[in-house]
Amino acid sequence: MAYREPASLDPHTSSDIGILLVNVGSPAAPTGAALRPYLAQFLGDERIIEYPRWMWQPILHGIILNTRPRRSARLYERVWTEEGSPLLSVLHQQAAALEAWLGTRLPVPVKVEAGMRYGDPSIAHALRELDRANVRRILVFPLYPQYSATTTATSLDAVFDELKTWRRMPELRTINRYHTHPLYIKVLATAVQEQWTHTGRPERLLMSFHGIPQEYADKGDPYYHECHETAQLLVEELRLDADEWQVTFQSRFGPAEWLQPYTDVTLTEWGQAGLAHVDAICPGFSADCLETVDEVGREGRESFQEAGGGEFHYIPALNARPNHIEALGAVALEHLGGWVEPGPENMTADNIIESDHRQMIG
Repeated sequence: MAYREPASLDPHTSSDIGILLVNVGSPAAPTGAALRPYLAQFLGDERIIEYPRWMWQPILHGIILNTRPRRSARLYERVWTEEGSPLLSVLHQQAAALEAWLGTRLPVPVKVEAGMRYGDPSIAHALRELDRANVRRILVFPLYPQYSATTTATSLDAVFDELKTWRRMPELRTINRYHTHPLYIKVLATAVQEQWTHTGRPERLLMSFHGIPQEYADKGDPYYHECHETAQLLVEELRLDADEWQVTFQSRFGPAEWLQPYTDVTLTEWGQAGLAHVDAICPGFSADCLETVDEVGREGRESFQEAGGGEFHYIPALNARPNHIEALGAVALEHLGGWVEPGPENMTADNIIESDHRQMIG
């Protein structure tokens, strides 16, 4: 059924600008009942699983959705908070903080809504909230620094699928990636340096990114290369030697080969080598979630230490920390050019970096 616009909408009214912040999603609760529809939507996405539908659907509905929800629910229980899903909680914090940050720098208000590719609040719901606020120009901002068809592209699919049902289309801009943006790199480096201030510099820094099947990269997905571009810039910012860091990939499932080296295998090898201190960061995640807090922070530590390794620290995702909101704001401002311009303070990326540097040394 086509979406019906609000009856009170005046098509001649000049409207505000909106930003749609998007992240992957989360189940409604850490239960098998809640995980089943969430996993059905996630694993039913043709961008995620590229097998022929006639082959994949019986496997998904006949085997996976009858076994995986209960197992996944137990994992989600470990990271669930009083506010619910950490990913969803952080996304709402990011949306509110970004709207406030932009409000101090732009001459017109910008409404920011949060939407999830899978689960609720959905991308469709967020777009309709922007429409109800009479937003006629929308910047879609997927919070995946590195582009992949499995994240950015499928999120944009959901945006366009919803807008197909609208009679009056808004103006639309999209952000594909921000993996080399200087503020994003600066904030990553600051997070690492803050950790080292408290726990000391490790022998090695692990940069763990979410994996994708190797076949997807072979077909042209640029994700692998963009992860390495981010890592190289972070290495330069931290001035690390070649033997002090490594990029790895996590969260693989199924029998197919995924991007390598694998995070769990690498940490086991480092433990067997007797490394005394390792830190891990997940630069591809804009918010903490099951894959960061539990898979790397807990399981990764266990893999490392049970194999003989020493001290291990997971460096939290950037979440809603103020300098991360500034970085996201700088990216947004660059893409809002022509729709609206910053105020006289001219908060460009260079100025924000200089301001951040003054605060660090002052």
